[in-house]
Amino acid sequence: MVYEATATIAADPATIWSILTDAAGYPDWDSGVVRIEGTIADGEKIKLVSEVDPGRTFTLKVADVRPGEGMRWSGGMPLGLFRGVRTFRLEPDGDGQTRFTLREELSGAMAGMITKKMPDMGPSFEQFANGLKARAEAG
Repeated sequence: MVYEATATIAADPATIWSILTDAAGYPDWDSGVVRIEGTIADGEKIKLVSEVDPGRTFTLKVADVRPGEGMRWSGGMPLGLFRGVRTFRLEPDGDGQTRFTLREELSGAMAGMITKKMPDMGPSFEQFANGLKARAEAG
């Protein structure tokens, strides 16, 4: 299963990147996040608590960090039974704008069973992209 959201943001990639890598700031603009603990940097592990399930903490590994361009967060179950890979991508779109893409791929032997019990994540992805856009454009 794949979820994706995009937004054209009237800000440069460096501005958006500073927002995406400020773990403590997520609750200020992403209403789907209760908190993120840790440092969003290559090779680090972060702990994310979401509004959807505030009693559960997701431990995610941050990888493929390319400042101003993108990164990947991943997590899941042992033995690859279920895996989620979230990719953040920033692409300059001319005239000081940036095209932001958020994509998550869910896979593994138990993916079908687990995704049937999950709510549709499409609206939360749109909410994330719109919240990031509003925050970056506000300055």
